[in-house]
Amino acid sequence: MTADRYRVQIPIETGHLDATILAPKTTVPGVLFVHGWGGNQDQYLERARQAAALGCVCLTFDLTGHARTRSEQETVTRETNLNDLLAAYDTLAKHPLIDRNSIAVIGSSYGGYLASILTSLRPVRWLGMRVPALYLDEGWNIPKRALHVKHDIVAYRKRIVASGENRALRAAAAFKGDVLLVESERDQFVPHTVIASYLQAFLSAHSLTYRIIDGADHGLSDEGSQRAYTALVVTWLGEMIGGLRAGSRGEAANPPIR
Repeated sequence: MTADRYRVQIPIETGHLDATILAPKTTVPGVLFVHGWGGNQDQYLERARQAAALGCVCLTFDLTGHARTRSEQETVTRETNLNDLLAAYDTLAKHPLIDRNSIAVIGSSYGGYLASILTSLRPVRWLGMRVPALYLDEGWNIPKRALHVKHDIVAYRKRIVASGENRALRAAAAFKGDVLLVESERDQFVPHTVIASYLQAFLSAHSLTYRIIDGADHGLSDEGSQRAYTALVVTWLGEMIGGLRAGSRGEAANPPIR
């Protein structure tokens, strides 16, 4: 971890001694984990534990319509879930140990889609996305469940979508931080064309790490795929945080802290 360094003088009988004090910085990076549609925060607890071992403060949470509030899943909208994510981010950013210029957001599927949009509303330094979903902008305030009835999501995801046509992709195009983008080789819901749409949008990113988990399905239903993804996330976070502590002077990307 980097340290503050400053010169001091130590008084002695004949004058003073020149000295230097090095004190560890009191703030650490924060990591916010966002589960996908139909999931819950428990899916990220082990990854959060390993990220905390790197010297981070981590936060996992349940989106409205999941876990305790599952009864609301039929009526919850993207607007509500984005507000959930903003509230979670603000809670993490207020933690007394957090360096607010060093916050990572890591989301899967629907959570990755929301995480991309979040970067246009809050400062995010590192953005991790596994099989991020893509939805048409229309119908933002109708129940998320209804989107698959109102729109032909399957057809929409089979074509390359220009960044100017989609809110999540517009946010990706404006993002200037570091990105981890993970694809499942045998994803039955998010085809490669969706990943390609995100890849072409991240042209302004400071760095882009793209990986495919061989043999994995959308939900990482086997333990090997789960372990592979955890290793990718923890290794990438370690590299990002290591670079920061080695002396990187970059600031959080996008909106200034309010």
